[in-house]
Amino acid sequence: MEEKLAVKSNAPELLEKQLRLRVKKNQYGIIVMSSATDPYLHIEKVTLLTRRLLEIILANRFPLHVITKSDLVIRDFDLLQKINAQAILPPELEEKLAHKVFITFSFSTIDDKTASIFEPGANSPAVRLKTMEAAADNGFMTGVSLMPLLPFITDTPENLESMFSAFKSAGAKYIFPASLTLFGNEHADSKTLVMRAIEKHYPQLKEKYNLMFSRYNQVPYSYLQALNEQTKLLSIKYDIPNNLW
Repeated sequence: MEEKLAVKSNAPELLEKQLRLRVKKNQYGIIVMSSATDPYLHIEKVTLLTRRLLEIILANRFPLHVITKSDLVIRDFDLLQKINAQAILPPELEEKLAHKVFITFSFSTIDDKTASIFEPGANSPAVRLKTMEAAADNGFMTGVSLMPLLPFITDTPENLESMFSAFKSAGAKYIFPASLTLFGNEHADSKTLVMRAIEKHYPQLKEKYNLMFSRYNQVPYSYLQALNEQTKLLSIKYDIPNNLW
């Protein structure tokens, strides 16, 4: 996405059409924006595409979950406040959720140097922490998507402890930890890109990563189980649950 980006300029028209159909059927599910591509890429400053989508979501009164690495979300706090006040939750969630807007910030690390290697072009973790604090100060339900955690780099006990502490201080109300999944062997595939970064910046870990991902796309079950246990303990210690209710 640093070199080539496709803008879906007709997204507002398509969203308006789909939401009108949902409203007629009284189907008010939570919209996730966005689980695949950050809704606040730098080009959003020019296109205002995400802001137009938020206006449509507000007009149709749908609850919303924003996932981002960017401080540009602050620009849209006005619309997000209105959505939080006016959206309609699906009946099965009315008793479980007190908010209708969730702003989640994506992290793999809070170390700016490590982030510059694996997340080139994204806002630094320091900026994200300040933005999350701003979201919390403005009354939003905000938290962390802690994924992907990088084996032997960002998921060490020391790093996890410092991250949970920083997230708590910044106002996080929930956290979703997950380890690394790698796919593909083409030039732009995640496995190729991550393994290239490991070889260049962490050559001492190259053999471990090759063994870990030579046969499967995910870390071994025993490794994942140990990580899950550690993050659960930290969730309890810092009172940051790993769910929204």
